[in-house]
Amino acid sequence: MINRRNIRIKVMQLLYILESSGDKNFFKDPIIQLKKSLDKTSELLVYFIYYLTEITRYVEVDAKHRASKNLPTYEDLHVNTKLAGNIILWKLLENNSLIEANKFYKPSNRAEESFIKKLYVELAETTEYKNYIQQSSRDNKADKEILSFIFNNLMLPNELLISHIEEVFSNWDDDAELIQQLVNSYIQKPNTDIGGMLTDETWNFAKLLLQSAIDKNEYTLDLIKPKLKNWDSDRIAVLDMILMKMGICELLYFETIPTKVTINEYIDLAKEYSTPQSGHFVNGILDSIHKELVAEGKINKIDFKKKKN
Repeated sequence: MINRRNIRIKVMQLLYILESSGDKNFFKDPIIQLKKSLDKTSELLVYFIYYLTEITRYVEVDAKHRASKNLPTYEDLHVNTKLAGNIILWKLLENNSLIEANKFYKPSNRAEESFIKKLYVELAETTEYKNYIQQSSRDNKADKEILSFIFNNLMLPNELLISHIEEVFSNWDDDAELIQQLVNSYIQKPNTDIGGMLTDETWNFAKLLLQSAIDKNEYTLDLIKPKLKNWDSDRIAVLDMILMKMGICELLYFETIPTKVTINEYIDLAKEYSTPQSGHFVNGILDSIHKELVAEGKINKIDFKKKKN
């Protein structure tokens, strides 16, 4: 499932493009652009699952190639194809939402078969794989473990594959951690509907965050300027200003998100995406504005724990 951190990053990036362009109408509809950006995360997930299933199924291709040799050896004629019958693999292949996603995104059009073959050959030489195919019985846990091994220990560390992913998907750096979590989640629960990656709740959060940041741009700027003291607002890092404005919008208009969570999230984003000093700077400004808004009674948060008692 796409999380709020991922959404904050997507909104931040769109706002940065708008700010850098100097044209408020750079996007005909920013909400539609945001949805396209989030759809790229779904496409990236589908792409990784496609590679995972193709590497797993390649054992059958390998077996056919070896059996068709002019002078096949005994080993060529008796390749262990247990991996192709992996329970989790077939649950993924029969997952209707993934079938439809593959039809829509067409990952096979971009995938490099050479990577699939190389990764399978590398897999076949590992102790983990050899132990797996030596087990005569079919075990659900073992089937999950071998897929997890392929993804986490072969695919992700493979520099050529990741370089290819970076060329095809500009969002890889931002989505890498999320994609790793999601693929591992699908290995554990292969029947999960991929359409549920972006829930109504998270999509509403995304739309409101982007729209409020755009609509309340002047208002949030007016709150920030008095806190800058000796700082020239025009010389503040663009991303710092964007993150502070987004943070203020969350403080004011998202009643279910605790203020501490909001401030910490934007501090972390400033540290990761802006300058080395940005985390400390954003923390100081947001904390000051938060105290001011609380004193004026402008922040009202729902405390679910108290509400239940």
